[in-house]
Amino acid sequence: MSNLLRVASYNIHKGFSHFNRRMVIHDLRERLRALDADIVFLQEVQGSHLGHAQRWQHWPSAPQYEFLADQVWSDFAYGKNAIYDQGHHGNAILSRYPIIRWENLDISAHAFESRGLLHAVIAVPGVPHEVHVFCVHLALFEHSRKQQLVMLQRRVREEVPEAATLIIAGDFNDWRGHAGREFARELGLREAFVTLHGKAARSFPAQLPLLSLDRIYVRGWDIREAKVLHGMDNWRCSDHAVLMATLGAFDE
Repeated sequence: MSNLLRVASYNIHKGFSHFNRRMVIHDLRERLRALDADIVFLQEVQGSHLGHAQRWQHWPSAPQYEFLADQVWSDFAYGKNAIYDQGHHGNAILSRYPIIRWENLDISAHAFESRGLLHAVIAVPGVPHEVHVFCVHLALFEHSRKQQLVMLQRRVREEVPEAATLIIAGDFNDWRGHAGREFARELGLREAFVTLHGKAARSFPAQLPLLSLDRIYVRGWDIREAKVLHGMDNWRCSDHAVLMATLGAFDE
């Protein structure tokens, strides 16, 4: 493998463009492939939806996480969070490298907003310890987000060895950044964009990003690059922009 690990985080808006005007899951798959990421953290992934399958002629027969992984990412994990009559959606992790084990935890703060925490352990060639990765999509309200970050902290402290490398990425909805700073300090994390650029990436709305909703936090990695992909060509695939980070081991 290369000495570097490329990761991406993307809220894919269930495979629809901004304002749900078009079904863009096929365009989105090509866009993800072009990123050439080793591990992809996805939010709002549609696991199943009978209505969309009936309405849209080219709606994939496979769940979106399988359709997107295709022949590029050999391993994937999906956490079913929101369940409704027509189907369900949640978070997903796509990986070029073997996912040894994974678990999805319900971190919903109340009955009206289903949220999950997808935790996977990946064997990355050249990395001496197992790589722990978390894909999250936190609540819209600050009080709920704080509760969910406490649950995430507990999970990390209980399940992630100190020597293991750690990546936590996703849609934190933490546009003010208050909860994120405290969370990172408690766990000894560094946010990729804050570390390299001095501030979190603006990722929403994708056409003209104003709010910093998405994050990539790491522990045990050297952050080599962090960039946000947006603009006219990119916003058509989702209402969020893509975050990319290139990581290297500290001992290289």
